[in-house]
Amino acid sequence: MDVSSASLRVLCQIAESGSFTAAAAELGYTQSAVSRQAIALERSVGATLFERRTDGVRLTQRGLTLLRHARTILESVDAAERDLTGAAPRTELVRLGLVLSAGPVILPAALARLARTAPGVRVSTREGTTPGMARALRTGSIDIAVLTSRPPHRPPDGESPRLHTTVVQDIELLVAASATGTFAGRTSVHVDELVGAPWIASPSSSGEPLLGVWPGLPGRAHIVHNARDWLTKLHLVAGGFGVTTIPEGLSPVLPPGVIPLRVQGAPPEIRRVLVARLPGPATPAISAVTQAITSAVLDQSSERRRAH
Repeated sequence: MDVSSASLRVLCQIAESGSFTAAAAELGYTQSAVSRQAIALERSVGATLFERRTDGVRLTQRGLTLLRHARTILESVDAAERDLTGAAPRTELVRLGLVLSAGPVILPAALARLARTAPGVRVSTREGTTPGMARALRTGSIDIAVLTSRPPHRPPDGESPRLHTTVVQDIELLVAASATGTFAGRTSVHVDELVGAPWIASPSSSGEPLLGVWPGLPGRAHIVHNARDWLTKLHLVAGGFGVTTIPEGLSPVLPPGVIPLRVQGAPPEIRRVLVARLPGPATPAISAVTQAITSAVLDQSSERRRAH
């Protein structure tokens, strides 16, 4: 197999951009030049790397395999160039995806730790659902993701090879309620009391079930508001307009007027927080971000235990 670093950069950019046209714009090439590079690369490796679709371009399984190696090769090429020219090490960018519940608590603490431990690593972020972030990892749009899973904790997606995952913590699901409403002054609620309560949920989709309603209640719960944004949901709760579910980790950042309640009369609902990336060796920058996330979560868990 004879491939150039230029063709590998084209492969990486197509994976990130999702189309030949967008990749050409990012690289400063013409669209036809990118198409020629893609065809030449496929001929060189003897495999179909790109799935041409009406909504853009997606890498095939073999394309994803080559993408993992391409990133490692290009990092080595860039490092060699810096060593030969004596250039100062450049800042390394890690594109981080997070589920919505991770942003308010995990992200600020992880970035603060990263600034102390790996100042040469720069992080950009985007939010989404676990299925959406898993797809973004596969396509190369992000480098690492904070995801959640529910029992029996299956892999984030069904594609092969499986994503590399690091378990960060298991956390209990709670109910957020108004501090002045029906459940005022309480620390727990029985699951039967939740059937008639007004609920604030997030809309469901084909890739993500209904969120915000206690598991087992969909179909019986009285949903009065739908909102995707955590801030919207929690301020509706504070105003007494309904209840919603939250991971226990959100308890320290609940807005005034919102109380967390443990649910009795049913087994605890546990959600697993994990960090996922493509399989294969992790770059030093990705390893640094993973460590910062893990350490930040462990610190917060220790603080919660001391507070109790």
